[in-house]
Amino acid sequence: MGLLERFLDYLETIRDASPYTVKNYGNDIGQFLTYCEEEGIDSIDQVDRRLLRQYLAELDDVGYVKASIARRVSELRSFGDFLVREGVLDSNVFRMVNAPRVPKQLPEYLTVPEVEVLLAAPDTSEPLGMRNRAIIEVLYGAGLRVGELAGLNVEDVDLDFGQVRVVGKGRKERIGLLGRPAVQAVRAYLRGGRPALLGRHPSEALWLNHRGGRLTVRGVSYLLDQAAKKAGLQTHVSPHVLRHSFATHLLDGGADLRVVQELLGHASLSTTQVYTHVSRSHAREVYLRAHPRAQQKNTSKRSGD
Repeated sequence: MGLLERFLDYLETIRDASPYTVKNYGNDIGQFLTYCEEEGIDSIDQVDRRLLRQYLAELDDVGYVKASIARRVSELRSFGDFLVREGVLDSNVFRMVNAPRVPKQLPEYLTVPEVEVLLAAPDTSEPLGMRNRAIIEVLYGAGLRVGELAGLNVEDVDLDFGQVRVVGKGRKERIGLLGRPAVQAVRAYLRGGRPALLGRHPSEALWLNHRGGRLTVRGVSYLLDQAAKKAGLQTHVSPHVLRHSFATHLLDGGADLRVVQELLGHASLSTTQVYTHVSRSHAREVYLRAHPRAQQKNTSKRSGD
């Protein structure tokens, strides 16, 4: 087994990384190793700072964005840490180069009226429309990642208590909460939509495609894109945009940051704090609109000034 294969096996079995993460690491590190071969490097211990800087410069020249280059540096550093632990390298050469600084971007999110328009887009008189409406309700109502949503089974949903059992990153379980509209939409789908989609063979999957199989992550993204177009929204609506909208609207409504962290399944509070920037802008708008002294200009000087 080669060094990369050993590392990917470590990510999957020891670090419990998702298949998506393992695939990205394999592709990106594999690209670097191919570059090394083209440069006449036949052993990992021959990699030096000059070669790494040259590789990153070429990525920049061909048009890779800073975020993509920074991700590759992070992946290579993890690879190097693994090789040091395995005794392949004495030190992690990949930590000798700096990743490009990526400007922090505020997460995109929909306004509440935009969410309402999106929810009204599916035709709930037919099975796929019932499914799509329920999916949008759950993505927005519970703030799930798209992989978490696609992996749901029927037994994971408890409509009587308005909650769903979610298996998130690192196989960690948490409880997602469903509001009344989401509960009603899922119940309608289970009664009229899912039975019509179910094929000849039984399935434990909650969300089914038109052939009766489990709906994929790609299928969820596609149905959202179609619903957004039908709703006339100009913003690209991805599953993550709905997750961002969930968090932003909770904080705008006065929810505690740690509660939002728990509902999102974030391991670190700092990950959730990105949404406070969005909410602070909302708070400023409310302040300027509502406070009697917020916009009042001092047009005259007091005596003695």
